[in-house]
Amino acid sequence: MNTVSYVLLAVSREQVNVFVAFIGGMVISGALIWAVRLGMSVRDQEPEPPSPEEQPHLPDGGPVLEEREAREPEEVPHAVQESERLMPYQLHHAASKRCDDQQRKRWLPGSSGAFGSGGPGHH
Repeated sequence: MNTVSYVLLAVSREQVNVFVAFIGGMVISGALIWAVRLGMSVRDQEPEPPSPEEQPHLPDGGPVLEEREAREPEEVPHAVQESERLMPYQLHHAASKRCDDQQRKRWLPGSSGAFGSGGPGHH
C-alpha cells in the first residue's frame, strides 16, 4: 500500500466515526423527544388539581396550638418474685410520663451554662 491509500483509509475511518456519532446523537435526541411526549400524555390523563374551594381550611376554632409539658422517665415495673415474668399488659405504653412539676427549669446565676462553657460552675 502506498501513502495515498493510507490517507484514504484514515479519512474514511474519520468519516465513519463522525457518521456513527451523528446517528447516536439522533437516536438520543429521538428518545428524549419520545420521553417528553409520553410524559405529556400521562399528565393529560391525570385529574385536575383541586380548586380553591376543595383545599383544606382552618377549623372554626382557629389553628391548633402545640402543647408543651415536662416529661420524666417512666420506670419499668419489677417482678414481685425473681422467677415471675412480666407480661406485655403489665408494661407501660411509653418510656416517659408527665412530670408532676410543670415549672420550667431556669438558669441559675453563677452556674455554668453548658458543659465546657468555661464558666465557674456551681459553688
